[in-house]
Amino acid sequence: MAKYLLRLYDDRLGAKKAPEQNYPALNRVLYVCDGLATVRNKGTTAATLSENSAWYSAGETSVTAGADGTHVLRYELIPNTAGDSDGLISGDGISSTLLYHAEVDLTPGDDYLIRCDRVDIPPSGIAYTHTHQGPGIRCLLKGGFSVETQGHKTYIDAGEAWFEAGPDPVLAYAPDDRPGNFSRVMILPRHLLGKSSISYVNAEDASKPKLQRYTIFIDEFITI
Repeated sequence: MAKYLLRLYDDRLGAKKAPEQNYPALNRVLYVCDGLATVRNKGTTAATLSENSAWYSAGETSVTAGADGTHVLRYELIPNTAGDSDGLISGDGISSTLLYHAEVDLTPGDDYLIRCDRVDIPPSGIAYTHTHQGPGIRCLLKGGFSVETQGHKTYIDAGEAWFEAGPDPVLAYAPDDRPGNFSRVMILPRHLLGKSSISYVNAEDASKPKLQRYTIFIDEFITI
């Protein structure tokens, strides 16, 4: 096993703006929160992403905002080696912020699955105590959220991010007056392609009605 970094950036590009430099080649997911973004792998055809859509690439990537600008969540998986840049982008009309980074243990040369999905939980909705089969970073898009794990309770506001290691049991729920809608990227075993990664800690919770909805945007095999 070796240490890798899973990072999440908040990138905001003004109307028709593009970063001064392309994103370098590495495992990356772009999730568009707002606006339109034209995304292109080096040497390939471009795609235009609208609000609530995502793109995966392991190659060098360029991004240009649409006429009204764009707000992008950028998830990256990189080796945790000395000398790596901070990953921020720059340019006229552009802001870039590192929202979260977390070390994850992965086996070099092994095959994994990178998943980007969105979870929508209505007001008072509960994600009963559960685990996942891999680590991931989440970012709350709308509403509020509470996360309890390892004896600690954290309140999450819209725009804030958090990390779940996977095997640690988590209880999470939305407040009574707001939803808890979030974007998520996880690193999972390949056999979970198209399948849920969740396991409920208490057997009785598995059969309870679930109010949350899941939308998978990206399920891509990666090799690290």
